[in-house]
Amino acid sequence: MKNRTYNSSLICLGICWLILGGCQSKPKEVSTLEAKTVTIPKVVIADIEKGIKAYISNKASANKGFFLVRDEEKLLRLKLVRVHTEYLSNLGPNKHFACVDLADTKGDVYDVDFFMEGEPGGMEVTETSVHKLNGKPFYFWKQQPDKTWNRIPIAESSNKLLGVIEGEDQFLFNYNITLPVISDSAKIWIPLAASDDYQEIGLVKKEIPGKHKIIKDKTNQNTALLVTLSPNDSEKPITITYKVKRIEKGPYQDSLKIDPRYLQSSTLMPVGRRFRELAQEAIGEKKGQSQLMKARAIYDYIIDHMKYMKYGDYGRGDAIYACDTKTGNCTEFHSLFISMARSVGIPARFSIGAAIPSDRDDGGIDGYHCWAEFYAEGKWWPIDISEGNKYTALSTYYFGRHPANRIELSRGRDLAFTPSPVSGPINFMAYPILEIGGKPAVAKTTFTFIRNNTY
Repeated sequence: MKNRTYNSSLICLGICWLILGGCQSKPKEVSTLEAKTVTIPKVVIADIEKGIKAYISNKASANKGFFLVRDEEKLLRLKLVRVHTEYLSNLGPNKHFACVDLADTKGDVYDVDFFMEGEPGGMEVTETSVHKLNGKPFYFWKQQPDKTWNRIPIAESSNKLLGVIEGEDQFLFNYNITLPVISDSAKIWIPLAASDDYQEIGLVKKEIPGKHKIIKDKTNQNTALLVTLSPNDSEKPITITYKVKRIEKGPYQDSLKIDPRYLQSSTLMPVGRRFRELAQEAIGEKKGQSQLMKARAIYDYIIDHMKYMKYGDYGRGDAIYACDTKTGNCTEFHSLFISMARSVGIPARFSIGAAIPSDRDDGGIDGYHCWAEFYAEGKWWPIDISEGNKYTALSTYYFGRHPANRIELSRGRDLAFTPSPVSGPINFMAYPILEIGGKPAVAKTTFTFIRNNTY
Protein backbone atom coordinates (compact mmCIF):
# COMPACT_ATOMS: atom_id res chain seq x y z
CA MET A 1 0.00 0.00 0.00
CA LYS A 2 1.19 3.49 -0.78
CA ASN A 3 2.41 5.83 1.96
CA ARG A 4 0.45 9.05 1.82
CA THR A 5 0.79 12.37 3.69
CA TYR A 6 -2.00 14.90 4.28
CA ASN A 7 -1.70 18.50 5.51
CA SER A 8 -3.88 18.74 8.62
CA SER A 9 -4.45 22.47 8.17
CA LEU A 10 -6.83 21.43 5.43
CA ILE A 11 -8.50 18.70 7.42
CA CYS A 12 -11.78 19.06 9.20
CA LEU A 13 -12.12 17.19 12.45
CA GLY A 14 -13.29 13.92 10.92
CA ILE A 15 -9.97 13.02 9.28
CA CYS A 16 -8.40 13.00 12.72
CA TRP A 17 -10.70 10.07 13.40
CA LEU A 18 -9.17 7.70 10.90
CA ILE A 19 -10.39 4.50 12.40
CA LEU A 20 -7.94 3.91 15.25
CA GLY A 21 -10.66 2.28 17.34
CA GLY A 22 -12.65 -0.83 16.37
CA CYS A 23 -15.92 -0.04 14.62
CA GLN A 24 -18.27 -1.15 17.49
CA SER A 25 -21.78 -0.23 16.49
CA LYS A 26 -24.15 1.88 14.47
CA PRO A 27 -22.87 4.99 12.59
CA LYS A 28 -22.57 8.33 14.40
CA GLU A 29 -22.70 11.98 13.36
CA VAL A 30 -19.63 14.18 13.68
CA SER A 31 -18.89 17.85 13.97
CA THR A 32 -16.23 19.70 11.99
CA LEU A 33 -13.68 22.44 12.53
CA GLU A 34 -13.10 25.24 10.05
CA ALA A 35 -9.85 25.04 8.08
CA LYS A 36 -7.35 27.76 8.95
CA THR A 37 -5.79 28.43 5.57
CA VAL A 38 -8.22 27.15 2.97
CA THR A 39 -11.96 27.74 2.59
CA ILE A 40 -13.71 24.39 2.79
CA PRO A 41 -16.09 23.96 -0.14
CA LYS A 42 -19.79 23.77 0.57
CA VAL A 43 -19.86 20.02 0.42
CA VAL A 44 -21.73 18.59 3.40
CA ILE A 45 -21.26 15.15 4.90
CA ALA A 46 -24.48 13.96 3.23
CA ASP A 47 -22.95 14.82 -0.17
CA ILE A 48 -19.89 12.69 0.55
CA GLU A 49 -22.05 9.81 1.75
CA LYS A 50 -24.21 10.05 -1.35
CA GLY A 51 -21.13 10.22 -3.54
CA ILE A 52 -19.43 7.12 -2.13
CA LYS A 53 -22.67 5.11 -2.18
CA ALA A 54 -23.27 6.04 -5.81
CA TYR A 55 -19.70 5.10 -6.71
CA ILE A 56 -19.95 1.69 -5.05
CA SER A 57 -23.39 1.05 -6.54
CA ASN A 58 -22.27 1.92 -10.08
CA LYS A 59 -19.19 -0.28 -9.86
CA ALA A 60 -21.14 -3.17 -8.34
CA SER A 61 -23.82 -3.04 -11.03
CA ALA A 62 -21.11 -3.67 -13.61
CA ASN A 63 -19.80 -6.73 -11.70
CA LYS A 64 -22.90 -8.82 -10.97
CA GLY A 65 -23.68 -6.93 -7.80
CA PHE A 66 -20.20 -7.09 -6.28
CA PHE A 67 -17.82 -4.21 -5.62
CA LEU A 68 -14.29 -5.31 -6.52
CA VAL A 69 -11.31 -4.31 -4.37
CA ARG A 70 -7.72 -5.28 -5.10
CA ASP A 71 -5.92 -6.17 -1.86
CA GLU A 72 -2.32 -6.97 -2.77
CA GLU A 73 -2.61 -10.19 -4.79
CA LYS A 74 -6.27 -10.89 -3.99
CA LEU A 75 -9.33 -9.57 -5.79
CA LEU A 76 -12.09 -9.17 -3.23
CA ARG A 77 -15.76 -9.43 -4.26
CA LEU A 78 -17.68 -7.36 -1.72
CA LYS A 79 -21.09 -5.91 -0.92
CA LEU A 80 -21.82 -2.69 0.95
CA VAL A 81 -22.65 -3.04 4.65
CA ARG A 82 -22.53 0.59 5.76
CA VAL A 83 -20.79 3.91 5.31
CA HIS A 84 -19.10 5.21 8.46
CA THR A 85 -20.72 8.64 8.60
CA GLU A 86 -18.57 9.50 11.63
CA TYR A 87 -15.44 9.39 9.44
CA LEU A 88 -16.68 11.20 6.32
CA SER A 89 -14.46 14.26 5.89
CA ASN A 90 -13.57 17.19 3.68
CA LEU A 91 -9.80 17.26 3.08
CA GLY A 92 -9.78 20.53 1.16
CA PRO A 93 -11.32 21.99 -1.99
CA ASN A 94 -13.02 19.12 -3.81
CA LYS A 95 -11.09 16.48 -1.83
CA HIS A 96 -12.88 14.05 0.47
CA PHE A 97 -12.38 10.96 2.62
CA ALA A 98 -14.73 8.06 3.33
CA CYS A 99 -14.52 4.80 5.25
CA VAL A 100 -16.87 1.99 4.26
CA ASP A 101 -17.64 -1.50 5.59
CA LEU A 102 -17.93 -4.11 2.83
CA ALA A 103 -18.52 -7.82 3.37
CA ASP A 104 -17.65 -10.87 1.30
CA THR A 105 -19.86 -13.92 0.85
CA LYS A 106 -18.27 -15.63 3.90
CA GLY A 107 -19.23 -12.76 6.19
CA ASP A 108 -15.75 -11.28 6.59
CA VAL A 109 -16.03 -7.49 6.88
CA TYR A 110 -13.42 -5.20 5.36
CA ASP A 111 -12.97 -1.54 6.35
CA VAL A 112 -11.93 0.23 3.15
CA ASP A 113 -10.53 3.78 2.99
CA PHE A 114 -11.57 5.88 -0.02
CA PHE A 115 -10.02 9.17 -1.13
CA MET A 116 -12.25 11.12 -3.51
CA GLU A 117 -12.17 14.26 -5.59
CA GLY A 118 -14.92 16.34 -7.18
CA GLU A 119 -18.14 18.11 -6.40
CA PRO A 120 -21.54 16.66 -5.46
CA GLY A 121 -22.83 14.49 -8.26
CA GLY A 122 -19.41 14.11 -9.86
CA MET A 123 -17.07 12.59 -7.27
CA GLU A 124 -14.33 10.23 -8.45
CA VAL A 125 -12.31 7.85 -6.26
CA THR A 126 -8.56 8.50 -6.53
CA GLU A 127 -7.30 5.87 -4.10
CA THR A 128 -8.70 2.83 -2.30
CA SER A 129 -6.99 0.77 0.40
CA VAL A 130 -8.09 -1.98 2.79
CA HIS A 131 -7.63 -0.67 6.33
CA LYS A 132 -9.07 -3.48 8.48
CA LEU A 133 -10.31 -7.04 8.29
CA ASN A 134 -12.93 -7.90 10.93
CA GLY A 135 -11.77 -5.01 13.09
CA LYS A 136 -8.05 -5.82 12.90
CA PRO A 137 -6.08 -2.96 11.29
CA PHE A 138 -3.33 -3.38 8.71
CA TYR A 139 -1.96 0.11 9.43
CA PHE A 140 -2.62 3.19 11.55
CA TRP A 141 -2.62 6.93 11.02
CA LYS A 142 -0.23 9.11 13.05
CA GLN A 143 0.07 12.89 13.16
CA GLN A 144 3.58 14.20 12.51
CA PRO A 145 5.22 17.28 14.10
CA ASP A 146 4.53 19.29 10.93
CA LYS A 147 0.79 18.54 11.36
CA THR A 148 0.60 16.03 8.51
CA TRP A 149 -0.80 12.50 8.82
CA ASN A 150 1.14 9.39 7.71
CA ARG A 151 0.28 5.74 7.56
CA ILE A 152 2.23 3.79 10.16
CA PRO A 153 2.85 0.02 10.05
CA ILE A 154 1.44 -1.98 12.97
CA ALA A 155 4.96 -2.98 14.05
CA GLU A 156 5.86 0.69 14.61
CA SER A 157 2.77 1.49 16.67
CA SER A 158 2.94 2.48 20.34
CA ASN A 159 0.38 1.46 22.98
CA LYS A 160 -1.16 4.94 22.66
CA LEU A 161 -1.58 4.51 18.93
CA LEU A 162 -3.16 1.12 19.64
CA GLY A 163 -5.80 2.80 21.80
CA VAL A 164 -4.30 2.68 25.29
CA ILE A 165 -3.68 5.63 27.63
CA GLU A 166 -1.96 4.40 30.78
CA GLY A 167 -2.02 6.17 34.13
CA GLU A 168 -4.69 8.89 34.00
CA ASP A 169 -6.96 10.59 31.46
CA GLN A 170 -9.35 13.56 31.71
CA PHE A 171 -11.99 14.61 29.21
CA LEU A 172 -15.47 16.01 28.62
CA PHE A 173 -17.90 13.33 27.42
CA ASN A 174 -21.03 14.38 25.52
CA TYR A 175 -24.00 12.01 25.40
CA ASN A 176 -26.21 13.30 22.56
CA ILE A 177 -29.68 12.04 21.64
CA THR A 178 -31.97 13.19 18.83
CA LEU A 179 -35.56 12.15 19.47
CA PRO A 180 -37.62 10.79 16.56
CA VAL A 181 -41.13 11.92 15.68
CA ILE A 182 -43.26 11.06 18.71
CA SER A 183 -46.86 10.19 17.90
CA ASP A 184 -48.00 9.15 21.38
CA SER A 185 -46.92 9.42 25.00
CA ALA A 186 -43.35 8.22 25.32
CA LYS A 187 -40.64 7.40 27.85
CA ILE A 188 -36.88 7.17 27.48
CA TRP A 189 -34.42 5.57 29.92
CA ILE A 190 -30.90 7.07 29.75
CA PRO A 191 -27.92 5.59 31.67
CA LEU A 192 -26.16 8.00 34.01
CA ALA A 193 -22.42 7.58 34.59
CA ALA A 194 -21.44 7.40 38.26
CA SER A 195 -18.22 7.96 40.17
CA ASP A 196 -16.30 5.03 41.66
CA ASP A 197 -12.72 4.27 42.68
CA TYR A 198 -11.56 4.55 39.04
CA GLN A 199 -13.61 7.37 37.57
CA GLU A 200 -14.68 10.77 38.89
CA ILE A 201 -17.83 12.03 37.18
CA GLY A 202 -19.02 15.62 37.25
CA LEU A 203 -22.18 16.80 35.52
CA VAL A 204 -21.34 19.86 33.40
CA LYS A 205 -24.54 20.35 31.42
CA LYS A 206 -27.89 18.77 30.72
CA GLU A 207 -30.55 19.76 28.20
CA ILE A 208 -33.63 17.61 28.60
CA PRO A 209 -37.17 18.19 27.31
CA GLY A 210 -40.24 16.82 29.04
CA LYS A 211 -40.33 15.73 32.67
CA HIS A 212 -37.53 13.67 34.14
CA LYS A 213 -36.45 11.93 37.33
CA ILE A 214 -33.58 9.73 38.52
CA ILE A 215 -34.32 6.02 39.01
CA LYS A 216 -32.27 3.07 40.28
CA ASP A 217 -31.37 -0.48 39.33
CA LYS A 218 -30.62 -1.55 42.90
CA THR A 219 -29.28 -5.01 42.03
CA ASN A 220 -26.40 -3.66 39.91
CA GLN A 221 -26.19 -0.22 41.54
CA ASN A 222 -26.95 1.57 38.26
CA THR A 223 -28.61 4.96 37.92
CA ALA A 224 -30.71 6.15 35.00
CA LEU A 225 -32.71 9.18 33.95
CA LEU A 226 -36.34 8.46 33.12
CA VAL A 227 -37.78 11.14 30.81
CA THR A 228 -41.51 11.37 30.07
CA LEU A 229 -42.20 12.84 26.61
CA SER A 230 -45.10 13.95 24.46
CA PRO A 231 -45.60 14.63 20.71
CA ASN A 232 -44.51 18.23 21.43
CA ASP A 233 -41.00 16.84 22.09
CA SER A 234 -40.66 15.34 18.59
CA GLU A 235 -37.16 15.63 17.10
CA LYS A 236 -35.83 17.58 20.08
CA PRO A 237 -32.24 17.01 21.28
CA ILE A 238 -31.19 15.61 24.64
CA THR A 239 -27.64 16.40 25.75
CA ILE A 240 -25.77 15.33 28.88
CA THR A 241 -22.15 16.45 29.31
CA TYR A 242 -19.81 14.96 31.91
CA LYS A 243 -16.38 16.03 33.09
CA VAL A 244 -14.49 12.76 33.59
CA LYS A 245 -11.24 11.96 35.36
CA ARG A 246 -10.32 8.30 35.07
CA ILE A 247 -7.34 6.22 36.11
CA GLU A 248 -6.06 2.98 34.63
CA LYS A 249 -7.66 -0.05 36.25
CA GLY A 250 -5.71 -3.11 37.38
CA PRO A 251 -6.50 -6.06 39.65
CA TYR A 252 -8.14 -4.81 42.84
CA GLN A 253 -9.52 -6.10 46.11
CA ASP A 254 -13.16 -5.63 47.09
CA SER A 255 -14.25 -5.94 50.71
CA LEU A 256 -17.78 -6.90 49.71
CA LYS A 257 -18.82 -10.55 49.70
CA ILE A 258 -18.99 -12.06 46.20
CA ASP A 259 -22.60 -11.86 45.08
CA PRO A 260 -23.99 -15.31 44.10
CA ARG A 261 -25.37 -13.83 40.85
CA TYR A 262 -21.82 -13.66 39.48
CA LEU A 263 -21.93 -17.46 39.24
CA GLN A 264 -25.50 -17.72 37.93
CA SER A 265 -27.18 -17.61 34.52
CA SER A 266 -28.67 -14.49 33.03
CA THR A 267 -30.98 -14.36 30.01
CA LEU A 268 -28.25 -14.30 27.33
CA MET A 269 -25.36 -15.61 29.45
CA PRO A 270 -26.44 -19.10 30.52
CA VAL A 271 -24.44 -21.33 32.82
CA GLY A 272 -24.47 -25.08 32.37
CA ARG A 273 -23.12 -28.23 30.82
CA ARG A 274 -22.35 -26.88 27.37
CA PHE A 275 -20.28 -23.96 28.64
CA ARG A 276 -18.70 -26.04 31.39
CA GLU A 277 -17.47 -28.58 28.82
CA LEU A 278 -16.17 -25.81 26.57
CA ALA A 279 -14.37 -24.18 29.52
CA GLN A 280 -12.87 -27.51 30.55
CA GLU A 281 -11.64 -27.99 26.98
CA ALA A 282 -10.04 -24.54 27.08
CA ILE A 283 -8.46 -25.16 30.50
CA GLY A 284 -7.07 -28.54 29.47
CA GLU A 285 -3.94 -29.45 31.43
CA LYS A 286 -4.39 -26.41 33.69
CA LYS A 287 -7.39 -28.02 35.45
CA GLY A 288 -5.35 -28.56 38.63
CA GLN A 289 -4.02 -25.01 38.67
CA SER A 290 -5.34 -21.80 40.19
CA GLN A 291 -8.53 -19.98 39.21
CA LEU A 292 -6.33 -17.23 37.75
CA MET A 293 -4.59 -19.67 35.41
CA LYS A 294 -7.92 -21.22 34.43
CA ALA A 295 -9.35 -17.77 33.61
CA ARG A 296 -6.29 -16.99 31.48
CA ALA A 297 -6.79 -20.26 29.59
CA ILE A 298 -10.43 -19.31 28.84
CA TYR A 299 -9.32 -15.80 27.81
CA ASP A 300 -6.71 -17.25 25.42
CA TYR A 301 -9.17 -19.78 24.04
CA ILE A 302 -11.63 -17.05 23.10
CA ILE A 303 -8.90 -14.92 21.50
CA ASP A 304 -7.72 -17.94 19.49
CA HIS A 305 -11.14 -19.22 18.43
CA MET A 306 -13.42 -16.20 18.05
CA LYS A 307 -13.43 -13.73 15.18
CA TYR A 308 -14.38 -10.09 15.71
CA MET A 309 -17.11 -9.77 13.10
CA LYS A 310 -20.11 -7.44 12.89
CA TYR A 311 -22.16 -9.78 10.78
CA GLY A 312 -25.34 -11.72 11.49
CA ASP A 313 -27.19 -11.41 14.79
CA TYR A 314 -24.31 -9.78 16.65
CA GLY A 315 -24.36 -7.10 19.34
CA ARG A 316 -26.85 -8.69 21.75
CA GLY A 317 -24.29 -10.28 24.02
CA ASP A 318 -25.68 -13.75 23.37
CA ALA A 319 -23.25 -16.38 24.64
CA ILE A 320 -25.02 -19.18 22.76
CA TYR A 321 -24.74 -17.26 19.47
CA ALA A 322 -21.05 -16.63 20.21
CA CYS A 323 -20.50 -20.31 20.98
CA ASP A 324 -22.29 -21.42 17.79
CA THR A 325 -20.73 -18.95 15.34
CA LYS A 326 -17.45 -18.03 17.07
CA THR A 327 -18.09 -14.47 15.87
CA GLY A 328 -19.45 -11.20 17.23
CA ASN A 329 -18.48 -7.86 18.69
CA CYS A 330 -17.34 -7.00 22.23
CA THR A 331 -20.67 -8.10 23.72
CA GLU A 332 -20.37 -11.64 22.35
CA PHE A 333 -16.69 -11.97 23.33
CA HIS A 334 -17.33 -11.05 26.95
CA SER A 335 -20.65 -12.88 27.27
CA LEU A 336 -19.00 -16.11 26.14
CA PHE A 337 -16.18 -15.59 28.64
CA ILE A 338 -18.64 -14.94 31.48
CA SER A 339 -20.74 -18.03 30.68
CA MET A 340 -17.62 -20.22 30.48
CA ALA A 341 -16.03 -18.77 33.62
CA ARG A 342 -19.17 -19.01 35.73
CA SER A 343 -19.75 -22.58 34.56
CA VAL A 344 -16.45 -23.68 36.17
CA GLY A 345 -16.91 -21.68 39.37
CA ILE A 346 -15.11 -18.42 38.46
CA PRO A 347 -17.23 -15.35 39.35
CA ALA A 348 -17.45 -12.91 36.42
CA ARG A 349 -19.37 -9.73 35.57
CA PHE A 350 -20.12 -7.39 32.66
CA SER A 351 -19.75 -3.60 32.20
CA ILE A 352 -20.36 -1.24 29.30
CA GLY A 353 -19.51 2.35 28.36
CA ALA A 354 -17.29 3.90 25.72
CA ALA A 355 -13.61 3.80 24.77
CA ILE A 356 -12.18 7.30 24.26
CA PRO A 357 -9.80 7.64 21.27
CA SER A 358 -6.18 7.91 22.39
CA ASP A 359 -4.61 9.49 19.30
CA ARG A 360 -6.58 12.75 19.22
CA ASP A 361 -8.02 15.23 21.69
CA ASP A 362 -11.58 15.73 20.46
CA GLY A 363 -14.24 14.48 18.10
CA GLY A 364 -16.60 11.55 17.74
CA ILE A 365 -16.60 8.12 19.34
CA ASP A 366 -17.60 5.10 17.32
CA GLY A 367 -20.29 3.76 19.63
CA TYR A 368 -20.27 1.78 22.84
CA HIS A 369 -17.65 -0.63 24.12
CA CYS A 370 -17.96 -3.31 26.79
CA TRP A 371 -15.60 -5.34 28.96
CA ALA A 372 -15.61 -7.79 31.87
CA GLU A 373 -14.04 -8.70 35.19
CA PHE A 374 -13.48 -12.04 36.93
CA TYR A 375 -12.64 -12.89 40.53
CA ALA A 376 -9.56 -14.93 41.45
CA GLU A 377 -6.83 -14.91 44.09
CA GLY A 378 -8.86 -12.53 46.26
CA LYS A 379 -9.07 -9.82 43.56
CA TRP A 380 -11.24 -8.68 40.66
CA TRP A 381 -9.26 -8.83 37.40
CA PRO A 382 -10.31 -6.50 34.53
CA ILE A 383 -10.16 -7.97 31.02
CA ASP A 384 -10.94 -6.78 27.50
CA ILE A 385 -10.93 -9.80 25.22
CA SER A 386 -12.18 -8.20 22.00
CA GLU A 387 -9.40 -5.57 22.13
CA GLY A 388 -6.88 -8.27 22.96
CA ASN A 389 -8.15 -10.16 19.92
CA LYS A 390 -7.72 -7.13 17.64
CA TYR A 391 -4.26 -6.17 18.85
CA THR A 392 -2.18 -9.27 19.55
CA ALA A 393 0.63 -7.13 20.99
CA LEU A 394 -1.74 -6.02 23.75
CA SER A 395 -3.39 -9.36 24.58
CA THR A 396 -1.34 -9.66 27.78
CA TYR A 397 -2.02 -6.03 28.75
CA TYR A 398 -5.77 -6.54 28.47
CA PHE A 399 -5.66 -9.53 30.81
CA GLY A 400 -5.75 -7.62 34.08
CA ARG A 401 -5.91 -4.03 32.80
CA HIS A 402 -8.41 -1.47 31.51
CA PRO A 403 -6.81 1.73 30.15
CA ALA A 404 -7.62 5.17 31.53
CA ASN A 405 -9.28 6.39 28.33
CA ARG A 406 -12.78 5.04 28.80
CA ILE A 407 -15.98 5.81 30.67
CA GLU A 408 -18.27 3.26 32.31
CA LEU A 409 -21.99 3.96 31.89
CA SER A 410 -23.54 0.87 33.48
CA ARG A 411 -22.74 -2.59 34.74
CA GLY A 412 -24.49 -5.93 34.73
CA ARG A 413 -27.15 -7.58 32.60
CA ASP A 414 -30.94 -7.91 32.84
CA LEU A 415 -31.17 -4.48 34.44
CA ALA A 416 -34.36 -4.00 36.45
CA PHE A 417 -35.10 -0.31 36.93
CA THR A 418 -38.17 0.94 38.80
CA PRO A 419 -40.19 1.76 36.79
CA SER A 420 -38.93 -0.42 33.94
CA PRO A 421 -39.80 -0.48 30.22
CA VAL A 422 -42.91 -2.36 29.14
CA SER A 423 -40.56 -4.80 27.39
CA GLY A 424 -39.12 -5.80 30.78
CA PRO A 425 -35.54 -5.93 32.12
CA ILE A 426 -32.92 -4.21 29.96
CA ASN A 427 -30.32 -6.54 28.43
CA PHE A 428 -27.50 -4.02 28.95
CA MET A 429 -27.43 -0.24 28.81
CA ALA A 430 -25.17 2.12 26.91
CA TYR A 431 -27.68 3.59 24.45
CA PRO A 432 -31.02 4.89 25.72
CA ILE A 433 -34.16 2.74 25.77
CA LEU A 434 -37.10 4.50 24.10
CA GLU A 435 -40.74 3.43 24.10
CA ILE A 436 -43.49 5.30 22.24
CA GLY A 437 -46.99 4.23 23.14
CA GLY A 438 -45.46 1.34 25.09
CA LYS A 439 -43.64 0.00 22.00
CA PRO A 440 -39.86 -0.02 21.38
CA ALA A 441 -38.48 2.82 19.24
CA VAL A 442 -35.04 4.13 18.33
CA ALA A 443 -33.49 7.49 19.20
CA LYS A 444 -30.36 8.46 17.27
CA THR A 445 -27.49 8.59 19.75
CA THR A 446 -23.94 9.90 19.37
CA PHE A 447 -20.97 10.24 21.70
CA THR A 448 -18.33 12.98 21.39
CA PHE A 449 -15.44 14.08 23.61
CA ILE A 450 -12.90 16.83 24.28
CA ARG A 451 -9.71 15.96 26.18
CA ASN A 452 -8.68 18.19 29.09
CA ASN A 453 -5.94 20.14 27.29
CA THR A 454 -8.45 21.45 24.73
CA TYR A 455 -11.44 22.50 26.86
